[in-house]
Amino acid sequence: MIQVPRDDRSVIGQWWWTVDRWSLGAILGIMAFGVLLTLAASPPAAERIGADSFVFAKRQFLFLPMALIVMLGISLVSPPHVRRLALLVFAGSVVLLAATFVIGVEIKGARRWLSLPGFSSLQPSEFVKPSLAVISAWLLAQSRTERRAPGYILSTVLIGAVLGLLILQPDLGMSVVVAAVWAVQLFIVGLPLWIVFLGGIAGVVGLGLAYLFLSHVRSRFDRFLDPTTGDNYQVNTALEAFMNGSLVGRGPGEGTVKAQLPDAHTDFIMAVAGEEFGLVVCLVILGLFAFVTLRSLNRASRETSLFITLAASGLAVQFGLQAAINMASTVQLIPAKGMTLPFVSYGGSSALAMAICLGMMLALTREHAGLREAV
Repeated sequence: MIQVPRDDRSVIGQWWWTVDRWSLGAILGIMAFGVLLTLAASPPAAERIGADSFVFAKRQFLFLPMALIVMLGISLVSPPHVRRLALLVFAGSVVLLAATFVIGVEIKGARRWLSLPGFSSLQPSEFVKPSLAVISAWLLAQSRTERRAPGYILSTVLIGAVLGLLILQPDLGMSVVVAAVWAVQLFIVGLPLWIVFLGGIAGVVGLGLAYLFLSHVRSRFDRFLDPTTGDNYQVNTALEAFMNGSLVGRGPGEGTVKAQLPDAHTDFIMAVAGEEFGLVVCLVILGLFAFVTLRSLNRASRETSLFITLAASGLAVQFGLQAAINMASTVQLIPAKGMTLPFVSYGGSSALAMAICLGMMLALTREHAGLREAV
């Protein structure tokens, strides 16, 4: 156990006694499950492309320590520095997001990725999410505290621009996460009911238009509502894996689903967990995600700064919602959506972006009594 005196006034000492150590421990637990499941799920995926069995595992073991360093480093900073970091990350990621339309790599009919040194594919939209949540929180807080500040308008323009870029890629799942985080922040800051009503109608209309004009969205909804209308191989195989695993699983390395599912190491990694380690381990993983999300929301609600409340809440919802979408689509509670499980699924972009998200969340929810700068 780490021993740090309470009177230690160094940066590390102050950080240790102010950071949410319970959430930090739960995040480390999630990363540990990520290491275990990457070792279990990735070898068959590597062998299918003729690569070394542990090529994906080796890459993930490089990304996860990097992500941990990034998260801990960001958690050391003050709220004003979190806001400045968000501005830098947002500016850079939006430029890269726009670049996907020019030099992007097309995978499964969508241009969401860039091929950059060190990354087989970098997904800029992953980095837009956390930075936009913080910037939107700042604009909304400014609008509430300084009545003349056009925070609502600027926040709406930014959200609209990002959603437009995401839909053009197209990436409906990421669009839903961005819109949901913004909706939570608007709910917290307080809005007239008629605006909430119009926002709900706009969301329904948006989903309807996506169904009408985006063929892959229509296909996924049709297959969800009527499984006989299309190929549900991955979802059906995932459900079969959970049934095979039962309560305690078949045992490490004994699962067969990872050899059958193309995305077993990414979108359907919970199916591997269910088959090899059983329902108990799946519930533990679910509990860790729920614990971090709910505890962070609770700490955010106790903050006196509206900016910190909005930003920390948005980041917590983003983390929890992404995990919920991944798990729910794996067991067919919602239409299938290619979204990673934070720190568990294979993916460098996802790991580093989520490290930025949680690093900022930990920084904002620290107990800053006597230490906080003006925000």
